[in-house]
Amino acid sequence: MFTKNKTRDLNNHPAASVSTIAAGTTGNGDIESDADMRIDGNIIGHVYCKAKVVLGESGIVQGDLYAHNADVFGTVNGNVSCKDMLCLKSKSTINGNIETSRLQIDANAVFNGQCKMTSDQAPQILASKATQMELQEN
Repeated sequence: MFTKNKTRDLNNHPAASVSTIAAGTTGNGDIESDADMRIDGNIIGHVYCKAKVVLGESGIVQGDLYAHNADVFGTVNGNVSCKDMLCLKSKSTINGNIETSRLQIDANAVFNGQCKMTSDQAPQILASKATQMELQEN
């Protein structure tokens, strides 16, 4: 009962596997990850994540954000595309368009753009990038 190996269904990554961009760190260029990510620093480029992204209050993405799920506490200056759930927390700011299946917006969150609600299928941009990533792996 207690010795069961706890893994995530998505790509069979351990539940504790989280890539972190710490506050005070600036990354230039696109970032791709199969596992969960937490961003508290500044990313100048696009973020592609096949799992969950948490953008902390001090986190800033100067580009598009593509993820399976995302919790946004910080700022995105670009479009956001989530296959499943996007949560905009009370101190978040999105300056761009949103495409997601499910959306939760807390009071005081700022969203400047258009929103497209999708069906259970992956948003088109996320699906095309995922296909590109899989082709590069082969």
